[in-house]
Amino acid sequence: MLDPHGLYEVTGDLPALDGPVLIQALTGFVDAGSAIQLARDNLLEQLESEVVATFDLDQLLDYRSRRPPMIFEADHFTSYDDPVLALHLVKDRLGTPFLMLAGPEPDLQWERFIAAVTGLIDRLGVKVTVGLNAIPMAVPHTRPVGVTAHATDKRLLGEHESWLQRVQVPASVGNLLEFRLGNSGHDALGYAAHVPHYLAQTTYPAAAELLLDSVSANTGLALPTGELRESAKLVRVEVDKQIADDEQATRLVASLEAQYDAFVRGRQGNLLAGSDTPLPTAEELGAELERFLAEQGRDDN
Repeated sequence: MLDPHGLYEVTGDLPALDGPVLIQALTGFVDAGSAIQLARDNLLEQLESEVVATFDLDQLLDYRSRRPPMIFEADHFTSYDDPVLALHLVKDRLGTPFLMLAGPEPDLQWERFIAAVTGLIDRLGVKVTVGLNAIPMAVPHTRPVGVTAHATDKRLLGEHESWLQRVQVPASVGNLLEFRLGNSGHDALGYAAHVPHYLAQTTYPAAAELLLDSVSANTGLALPTGELRESAKLVRVEVDKQIADDEQATRLVASLEAQYDAFVRGRQGNLLAGSDTPLPTAEELGAELERFLAEQGRDDN
């Protein structure tokens, strides 16, 4: 069955669900530390799931800007990594069903795609949509991973405090979906894990763990994070070792630690009164994001 917008096909009968949560995990824009991909893969590997709808990527993806990989052996091609954008029905560790939209972020037809997803949200009675993001930040890996929470309604945020006041960033389908859902009266929120900017191009499972923990705390879903936690420990040991062998990197981390600690003291009431270490401005954070995106583009090419 095709949807009215002609962008997805339901693979069977749509399940009858009682106000499920929808986790949106689209990759291809800002996924610092591959945190979104790690979180998504962890859920699909650790939990029972099935595909309930698939999207027509021939209409949505620019293959020339993000060419899927193929394997060539000796004198012939042996495989093609076919990209898939699908809606999964997943059961958490207690058997509670939820939905997950996973796959590459569409390059084309954003508004039609968002309208199609909104139609699915209405058909399946989704109560809240939660987006996963990971952004490069001027923070040290030696401190707890932070997260920026945002929502269509402040009541959805709980006790999360804002790290930023106003900053202009490039749009993404996931963030635009949240914005459009809010305009149409749907509940939606998102979490953006803060990945140390010097580790943004590596895999950073600590950020993926925090994303899933944040979703669990907000929605009550029992999501597995044990393997991510163990992977994060191994990554931390390796990063500590590499930084200890690099004097410049050691100075960088020490400077970031001073900034982070001053900021935490300020949030606790000291207002940075005795600190001569300035925090990154919104413009500096935006520039860091733009630089990360530019590096991603060079890597893709």
